[in-house]
Amino acid sequence: MYKVVRARMRALVCRMRAARRDTGMVTSEYAMGIVAAVAFAVVLYKVVTSGQVSAELQAIVKQALDARM
Repeated sequence: MYKVVRARMRALVCRMRAARRDTGMVTSEYAMGIVAAVAFAVVLYKVVTSGQVSAELQAIVKQALDARM
């Protein structure tokens, strides 16, 4: 029984140490995250400022402002 508990505790401690080593992102991961976020923002900006989407958004805003209370 003692050996089983000791082996489980040792495995738990090893997993905790391994998890602690992998916490956080390194600089290259931050850079890739920023590049991906900027690319997504550019695509979203292009979609929102396109003619059809812009007209639909303006129609929604106009309809909301003309609504009776």
